[in-house]
Amino acid sequence: MNQSHTDYTSRFAIDPVAAAAMGTDELRHNFHIDGLFQPGRISLTYTHYDRMIVGGAVPTGALLPLETIKPTGTKGFLDRRELIAVNIGGAGIITAGGQSYELQARDMLYLGMGTTDVSFASMDKAAPAKFYLLSAPAHQAWPSRLIRIGDAKRLDLGSKDTCNERSIFQFIHAEGVKTCQLVVGMTQLAPGSVWNTMPCHVHDRRMEAYLYFDLAETARVFHFMGEPDETRHLVMGNEEAVLSPGWSIHSGVGTSNYAFIWAMAGDNVDYTDVDPVTLDDLR
Repeated sequence: MNQSHTDYTSRFAIDPVAAAAMGTDELRHNFHIDGLFQPGRISLTYTHYDRMIVGGAVPTGALLPLETIKPTGTKGFLDRRELIAVNIGGAGIITAGGQSYELQARDMLYLGMGTTDVSFASMDKAAPAKFYLLSAPAHQAWPSRLIRIGDAKRLDLGSKDTCNERSIFQFIHAEGVKTCQLVVGMTQLAPGSVWNTMPCHVHDRRMEAYLYFDLAETARVFHFMGEPDETRHLVMGNEEAVLSPGWSIHSGVGTSNYAFIWAMAGDNVDYTDVDPVTLDDLR
């Protein structure tokens, strides 16, 4: 019997009243995800927020196959799911459905429902790929697509005056690659800018997950969460993720500039379907 290279945990959904009563350790246990990128392993967190799976794969030797896990309840991982893999490491290769895709840093691959025989590899084991994985239930089999970072829809927003000069790269959007639920993109903050998603918003129709990366070892991001009138915060290090329920704000400020990948799943794929929160409403 082949030895498994996959680890997984589950996170149950937390309501806003329970979250408001939590201390730091409880908040981190329920919303913070670390240890995603373990050499030679696939690490997955199955969440009960729209059944999103957040994970990481770091191939360092032999091919890393995408194995099914018990919470999906299916023979194959993508039998009733879709998946997005974003590479934040060295150059890598994803083989899926008999095709091979080469991903450089910050390229993304979408795999539709029913895709079989998915595996991950690094082109240089000394500089392995780091595939950030996002998966949600699917109802239709859309075609698999490779999206280079240069082909993503780019929006330049913010300013130096407000410390939030940033470039948003939309990998998945209504006018582009079709998905059932997943909406994914990346935000890069310019040097000297540290704020993301402020003023903030909520979107009760979708959950969201952030992965913070390109942070120095000693740098941190203070990620804000909670209901607008009952906010909390988590201190985030490099290559750590955080879950954001639909009722929660999701915003942050760093000790230096950084990048983050945001991913949503839920009732629709409309990027603009949000409920704004003014600064006056934050407590």
